[in-house]
Amino acid sequence: MAFELPDLPYSVDALEPYMSAETLKYHHGKHHRHYVDALNKLIADSPLEDRSLEEIVRASAGAVDEKSLKIFNNAAQVWNHNFFWESMAPMGGGEPSVGLTNLFAKTFGHLGAFKKAFHQAGMDQFGSGYAWLVLTDNALAVRCTANGYPPFVDGQVPLLCCDVWEHAYYLDYLNRRQDFLTAFLDHLVDWAAVEERVLAFVI
Repeated sequence: MAFELPDLPYSVDALEPYMSAETLKYHHGKHHRHYVDALNKLIADSPLEDRSLEEIVRASAGAVDEKSLKIFNNAAQVWNHNFFWESMAPMGGGEPSVGLTNLFAKTFGHLGAFKKAFHQAGMDQFGSGYAWLVLTDNALAVRCTANGYPPFVDGQVPLLCCDVWEHAYYLDYLNRRQDFLTAFLDHLVDWAAVEERVLAFVI
């Protein structure tokens, strides 16, 4: 069956003023939809047509031929955007639970140190990509990836991501990626979703 563009988990204006309705209309309705439509065309009548999104990403990772590379890029971007929308919530940000705060303290020293590391990862990503909080080797870590590469390809468990492609923030922040990352961490992160993902694994 063909993949479909999932609905946003909140209304298009629910993240204002930190992410505008106009940004979400373009980012979700245009960019995300393009990846879904392109992927469906690429895998039509192929052995990948009935595979899950994760299976398609894994199967095409490291591809060198042009079509497989296109499949990977579009499938990975569909997966990443699905995850990105679910990393944010209306009235997000603020302080995570005591348990999650303690976990950040155990790994990074304190919550502020995690935010600094995540913010820096987003700034250090040259060009398009993502900043991630992941679970790797049974511990939390921050990393960035280029373009649409998702950490689960490397065996890491994604817990949180921020899209730092320019189309994710340019309408609201112009070229001020640093301001977008700050707004994401302080006002948009869905800490409850992060904690739910963490609790699914033993740390």
